[in-house]
Amino acid sequence: MGAPRRSSRRVADAGAPSPMPLESAWSPQDVPIRAREAGLGELDDRHWKVITSCREEAARTGRAPRLRRLAVLTGFDAAELRRLFRGDVETLVARISGVARWPEASRPRRGTGPQRKVGS
Repeated sequence: MGAPRRSSRRVADAGAPSPMPLESAWSPQDVPIRAREAGLGELDDRHWKVITSCREEAARTGRAPRLRRLAVLTGFDAAELRRLFRGDVETLVARISGVARWPEASRPRRGTGPQRKVGS
């Protein structure tokens, strides 16, 4: 047996927030363009409240907030967030807000749990 293999992945301190995921080239003037590209209409104060909350939370924690966290931060329920941002709310809000998504390894995937055998 040889020396143990070294992982190429960095191990972050569990207590330290990750680097800030905000896009450096983002500006508020980009938001209407990104919203149009995503198929949203005109943005109102409610949209801006979600976008601002997303950016503040990402700057504080180092990752984009999930749907429930957005609901807590904004005071909107999940249904209202889904009406404002149709589709995958978390992804759309992060993209429009100029916030990088969370690392793929930390995002739960649907349908990746234990598989049931059908039949037999």
